[in-house]
Amino acid sequence: MKNFALIGAAGYIAPRHMKAIKETGNHLSVGYDINDSVGIIDSISPESEFFTEFERFQEHAWRLKRNPETALDYVAVCSPNYLHHPHIAAGLRLGCDVICEKPLVPTAALLDELALVEKETDKKVYNILQLRHHQAILGLKDKVAKENKSGKYEVELTYITSRGKWYMESWKGDPRKSFGVATNIGVHFFDMLHFVFGKLQKNVLHYATENKAAGYLEYEKARVPWFLSIDANDLPDSVKGKQPTYRSITVDGEEIEFSQGFTDLHTISYEEILKGNGYGIEDARHCVETVEYIRTAPAVAADAGEGHPFLSRLL
Repeated sequence: MKNFALIGAAGYIAPRHMKAIKETGNHLSVGYDINDSVGIIDSISPESEFFTEFERFQEHAWRLKRNPETALDYVAVCSPNYLHHPHIAAGLRLGCDVICEKPLVPTAALLDELALVEKETDKKVYNILQLRHHQAILGLKDKVAKENKSGKYEVELTYITSRGKWYMESWKGDPRKSFGVATNIGVHFFDMLHFVFGKLQKNVLHYATENKAAGYLEYEKARVPWFLSIDANDLPDSVKGKQPTYRSITVDGEEIEFSQGFTDLHTISYEEILKGNGYGIEDARHCVETVEYIRTAPAVAADAGEGHPFLSRLL
């Protein structure tokens, strides 16, 4: 049984980490968040310590180190995106391996900085790249590898996840903290595309506002127009009023069904990390570089065949 700390325990994704810690037979020793809405802990690990000040959390963690039975083995980071780097570094310096939500950090330079802290502490950072464990995505990756297609696959990525007015008032709506919609909701999809279709060869931004973005990515084995949005008005008519989220990936016109099976992916990720098979800094580099470029790129008109079908609605 490993001892875990959880930073960002009141966040949206934190319950999945709590569940994964429990389902892998481990112990949530202590949680930290500046917010105290963490009642979910009672149903998962009611004996866990909890702090709302980082200094008290850190001091408690240092005291736990005095006893090998209580010393923390892992720190899970679910805090806002802009705090990932300092929280990861703090966990490593506590003598723990760290499991962090996506995006690991916003820039390639900060990946290099974390690699230095790994060397200084002899500890390891793991990124939750859950789509790499999804059976539909693994099946697609296997199909692409076996087919050895001469030309490139024609892929279309669409992800619309409706968010209310609260979103723009939260840290997620502040691009200094979330790094924008393409990073916040798109980074794991871009990782998945790289995982399946190989190295990125072309990255073009066609449109970007505070609540949606569109562009074109070309990989070794695929051409991918993409569209990401948190605006309910972008939902297709077929799902408006019926569901708040629309998630679609087509490959050569064929829909890849992966809307199910998301709830257990964090537990699978933890199982693989605990077995030594987790995804580290270099695994995350490709998608971090992709979204870093998207954030800074100028929006340009789409070349023929490269624009997402939804783009015409916005121009």
